Amino acid sequence: MATRTNPLQFIQQVRAEVSKVVWPTRREVLLTTVMVFIMASLTAVFFFFVDWTIRSGLQLMLQLVG
Repeated sequence: MATRTNPLQFIQQVRAEVSKVVWPTRREVLLTTVMVFIMASLTAVFFFFVDWTIRSGLQLMLQLVG
């Protein structure tokens, strides 16, 4: 069972843990943000073409049947 800590100890522990965090630089944040936008765009284009291909195939099959 976990022991209870008082609020002051909790805040001290939180500050100690936050001080261990390695924060990204502005350049790293900018680069990863740009990479996310590029990958999201590529994914959107990919799924657009997949959807278009499936839709075209289904329309062709329906035209052949009906």
